[in-house]
Amino acid sequence: MATKGNPGDNKTRSSVSMFIVAGLCCFFYLLGAWQKSGFGKGDSIAVEMTKKTDCSILSNLSYETHHGEESGIDFKLEGKIFEPCSDRYIDYTPCQDQMRAMTFPRENMNYRERHCPPEEEKLHCLIPAPKGYVTPFPWPKSCDFVPYANAPYKSLTVEKAVQNWIQYEGNVFRFPGGGTQFPHGADAYIDQLASVIPIDNGMVRTALDTGCGVASWGAYLFKRNVIAMSFAPRDSHEAQVQFALERGVPAIIGVLGTIKLPYPSRAFDMAHCSRCLIPWGANDGMYMMEVDRVLRPGGYWVLSGPPINWRSNYVAWERPKEELEEEQRKIEEIAKLLCWEKKHEKGEIAIWRKTVNKAECSERDSGVMKCESTNSNDVWYKKMEACITPYPETSSPDEVAGGELKSFPERLNAIPPRILSDSIPGISVESFQEDNKLWRKHVKAYKRVNKIIDSGRYRNIMDMNAGLGSFTAALESSKLWVMNVMPTIAKKDTLGIIYERGLIGIYHDWCEAFSTYPRTYDLIHGNGVFSLYRDKCNSEDILLEMDRILRPEGTVIIRDQVDVLTKVKRIVSGMRWKIKMVDHEDGPLVPEKILFAVKQYWVAGENYTTSS
Repeated sequence: MATKGNPGDNKTRSSVSMFIVAGLCCFFYLLGAWQKSGFGKGDSIAVEMTKKTDCSILSNLSYETHHGEESGIDFKLEGKIFEPCSDRYIDYTPCQDQMRAMTFPRENMNYRERHCPPEEEKLHCLIPAPKGYVTPFPWPKSCDFVPYANAPYKSLTVEKAVQNWIQYEGNVFRFPGGGTQFPHGADAYIDQLASVIPIDNGMVRTALDTGCGVASWGAYLFKRNVIAMSFAPRDSHEAQVQFALERGVPAIIGVLGTIKLPYPSRAFDMAHCSRCLIPWGANDGMYMMEVDRVLRPGGYWVLSGPPINWRSNYVAWERPKEELEEEQRKIEEIAKLLCWEKKHEKGEIAIWRKTVNKAECSERDSGVMKCESTNSNDVWYKKMEACITPYPETSSPDEVAGGELKSFPERLNAIPPRILSDSIPGISVESFQEDNKLWRKHVKAYKRVNKIIDSGRYRNIMDMNAGLGSFTAALESSKLWVMNVMPTIAKKDTLGIIYERGLIGIYHDWCEAFSTYPRTYDLIHGNGVFSLYRDKCNSEDILLEMDRILRPEGTVIIRDQVDVLTKVKRIVSGMRWKIKMVDHEDGPLVPEKILFAVKQYWVAGENYTTSS
């Protein structure tokens, strides 16, 4: 792109590089090695910036471990050397591998669900970045522009050319904010929804976008302080979820198929489908019942596109009007059984609201089979069923089942209803408040080590063992978002609490790969993960998965017991990470330590080994 001032030209790339390197130069320098920025000029810029910058990022914590470890970086630990994977694995997603997927049944999208490789087929190498890979633009610029080299796939620019999804301009993709159902832009579309749904007052905070495309709906909701969990299958529209994450928007590879969604019950304030091609009326309404499970009492469901207003659109949609009429009839019938009240239908948009408790609707108890499981959050690889998830009991006709939430941001630190109701044994109001206090202290210590945590350099952050979500609450900033992961083997399932705080998260087993593309997170935090998975699966596999989903020059913070971190450090010494283990902020006598790491920049085809 030759036009002066264009977001993709070399001058702009250099300015972005200077923004990044200025904050990172001392961090990288004190970690022992310079790293390429990905912009080509990063090394020389970094050297110059070091001469002008106060290198105090790492100066406030002791590096003496006092437990038999040498202070400073130790690259001489004897361990396995991990070599690069073949270049064909650049976008490898182990549990959504295309070749493996085609061996599974197509019925109910089974083949698009998670199918992870057996132990003998796991890769034990490092996934390379594509040639020319660059650090993404900082938010909010990344919402509109993604470097072409990071996801070099043009099929969507052709397939969705008239729908304003994505445009290719020189060396960047541009996202105009359009979509199939919102040709006038996501903002205008959200304004339509906000005329019915209280999106702008903080009462709607968490949203679920099914079949999200490139997640423009979720991207523009950030302006309204609403955070959306978006998902789409890895399908013929290549790189949808990859584009979303490159833009800095929460998304995972996923599908409504045969197994339950990896979210707790009563999690979302709003669910959304914009021409998502999900057969809502099929399988006795099973997919609508799954949305009902994860939708909070009083929450909203938005359906735009077929079959809504089929009488006016069946010709344009090139579908028989009888088929569309029957499809809408089934949806209306199931919504009535679920006691969803239709609040709005205009044009191609229909909006339903879930009743706040079972007292408002007798049909819900009589018209649909109740789910047999007493634990509506037990969802990991559990088969989806055409059954209804019961409401929590209420004591009065106007009480909100499960408890009423405050508006955001007040709900972030308010006592969550699941704690007030003692629904999670061992977690009290006092322990919740203490956890909040503790993580404010921990995050403050992290920022003394790495002062750019909330500078905008890290947009996509993951907490691998999220607990009560207090790490995320301590970080809360409009510049970043956190994927709070609840390990399926955790002693306490607290993901529902995390959602009640106005945060998002997902269930996952770290013995398997995460449902995302490579290089989709800027910072990964792991508190006690390796202790939790001790004797459950191989630490090497977990670390390789962390490397797969971490961006070049991304950061890792691992907090654990010193003996566990010593083993982790031995494995990491064979990877392309620069590492540093430091004492707990309360001093060297505390057996818990923190390992900081930065993944080095390298791309496919480089003649570079870990040992060089």
